Amino acid sequence: METYMEMLTRRAKNAATEAARLGTSEKNRGLLSVAEELISQQDMILEENVKDIEAAKEKGIKQSLIDRLALSKKRIADMAEGLRQIAALEDPVGEILSMKTRPNGLRIGQKRVPLGVVGIIYESRPNVTADAFGLCFKTGNSVILRGGSDAIHSNQAIVRTIKAGLRKERLCQDLIILVEDTSRETVADMMKMHGGIDVLIPRGGAGLIANVVENSTVPVIETGTGNCHVYVDESADVRMAADIVENAKTQRMGVCNACESLVVHSGIADAALPQIVQRLKNHDVEIRGDERARAVCGEIYPASDEDWGTEYLDAVISVKIVDSIDEAIAHINKYNTGHSESIITKDYDNALKFQDEIDAAAVYVNASTRFTDGFEFGFGAEIGISTQKLHARGPMGLKALTTTKYVIFGNGQIRK
Repeated sequence: METYMEMLTRRAKNAATEAARLGTSEKNRGLLSVAEELISQQDMILEENVKDIEAAKEKGIKQSLIDRLALSKKRIADMAEGLRQIAALEDPVGEILSMKTRPNGLRIGQKRVPLGVVGIIYESRPNVTADAFGLCFKTGNSVILRGGSDAIHSNQAIVRTIKAGLRKERLCQDLIILVEDTSRETVADMMKMHGGIDVLIPRGGAGLIANVVENSTVPVIETGTGNCHVYVDESADVRMAADIVENAKTQRMGVCNACESLVVHSGIADAALPQIVQRLKNHDVEIRGDERARAVCGEIYPASDEDWGTEYLDAVISVKIVDSIDEAIAHINKYNTGHSESIITKDYDNALKFQDEIDAAAVYVNASTRFTDGFEFGFGAEIGISTQKLHARGPMGLKALTTTKYVIFGNGQIRK
């Protein structure tokens, strides 16, 4: 007898076949229709979102995670704008990447094609529902979404809205399927749908990602956690450093591209650290540092070894004092998660050295790590931030949701 997840996978696979046949204009019309529907149904979506927020508060979930869960008219408008931007982007499907003629006359090329059925397991952030649909739909894929139980009402409302937008353009509504059974068993079943789901993308905390990577029989694109650092170099502009650290840490604390660790050169610590600490304390951020940092600012709490590798997703940051850029790079590469790292410096050579030697998907000079985002990178939205090194790395836009196949043209050649 067909299981619940097998039924959803079968529907998604049939939809993927239809999606692969759609032309760019059809996909763009669908995206614009869904964007309009999100705006027209925003009151209903917000009403459902309130149910999730109230339930989260009753469970005692920390405020930074409730912020990830919460929707507003602006966030819904951003979701709609993301879909419009995806519609405006060039369609990668069908792109010929290369074409060469062999000595025997065969013309062999590579063509960009959809992945097929994309499965996404994610937590807390209902805006992912719309972003994932838009990117998968534009690239000719269908998508199966399994969000967290804490966002179930919001996700159901958004998926209903997306289906309504597709229906207005007479497009298959199974192009997006929400797993409405939020039990852990469905996650385990989803991870075993090899042959039905073509790729699985986890988005969430370290525990979720590790579970999927370790237990899935479906190929996984790993989106990593974000223990992101800002390194204040000896030559840094102190005002710039304070501005960037404040933004990177406090603009939104519960996101993977927020700064969790601060590294400061000893030569500028006395000038820079007090200003940065005051900025962070204005946002009630708890600062945990090594002995040298605490000697500069007495209000810093002592850090443990665990602090250097922790993604807090909360109003906490660690501080480490170093004596050279080499020590800074070694510390960051030891404890980072391959996400986003930034150096604040006036030294051009140090800037290039940092970008060359830091092992991460995004490496900044004199800018906040908060920019590691598909919307900010001009992708319209993102499916996640990949911290792996195969196929896709960094914010995953349209091309990351395609694969290639070889196309060969002949005129009767046979192999001898």
